[in-house]
Amino acid sequence: MSSEKESKVVVVVRVYPKEILEKFDDLIRSIEQKLPKERYTITKWEPVDIAFGYRALELYIVMPEMIEGGTEELEEILKSVEGVDNIDVVYVSRISF
Repeated sequence: MSSEKESKVVVVVRVYPKEILEKFDDLIRSIEQKLPKERYTITKWEPVDIAFGYRALELYIVMPEMIEGGTEELEEILKSVEGVDNIDVVYVSRISF
């Protein structure tokens, strides 16, 4: 088994910005700069309507499955990004090819 490639998971995270945003480009750039590239890859993102013009950002992030603490490190990094109010992990699933 040691010759197998490390398994990966996709984590869907909902990021709630502190303010109402029309465009998420700056927030995405800030998040990408904070995430260690050797561990985390944003494969997709999309805005999600919440209420009254407020939108959250749903991120699809690929990461190694066997990180100690699971998504805890990822969650802490995302919460530390300027402009982020809160985050929720929506879904985690193993990726198989």
